[in-house]
Amino acid sequence: MHTTIPAGHGRAFRLAAGQRLRVATAEGGQVVDTWALALPDLDESMSMEHTRARLLTLSPRAGDDLFSDRRRPILRLVDDTSPGIHDTLIAACDQERYTQLGHAGPHRNCADNFRAALAELGYAAPPVPAPLNVFMSVPVDGDGTLSFQPSPARPGDAVTLEAVRDVVVVLSACPQDLVPINGAAMRPTSVGVDTPD
Repeated sequence: MHTTIPAGHGRAFRLAAGQRLRVATAEGGQVVDTWALALPDLDESMSMEHTRARLLTLSPRAGDDLFSDRRRPILRLVDDTSPGIHDTLIAACDQERYTQLGHAGPHRNCADNFRAALAELGYAAPPVPAPLNVFMSVPVDGDGTLSFQPSPARPGDAVTLEAVRDVVVVLSACPQDLVPINGAAMRPTSVGVDTPD
């Protein structure tokens, strides 16, 4: 089944162990905050800290497992047609992030998208874990500093994720428009998601 997530919005999808989900950036350069929470209780979640410790890399590659906060595989990155740049360091954007960047008033954000997407499926959201930021470029310079760079993902680039166990996967087409992670034009766009029927 194909679903379009509008720019700046989020959706959640239930996957049984072995099922796959494909996420594509139709116009290129759109970051997708990605979470996985174990069913039935959502009491175990994909953890970037534990994934980095296991993989010993900052960005997962096709074939890599992604690990939970109990150090167990929860998702697998089975295919990646993008340049393979994905961020595991940066927290999901939230209202305070936009306030700190100088935006006055409410702003759509990935943390609220996470909570709303889970609520649509009838779940009470746990505290927001750090996401896998698919297609997001945050290089680490030689002196250890970070920078926010435009995503190198091209139109149609996609990742395919496989559930290692029964999970809810939450995706947010990041609404960030104050730093250039979604492209130099800082214009968020929609993403396409293909899931089992």
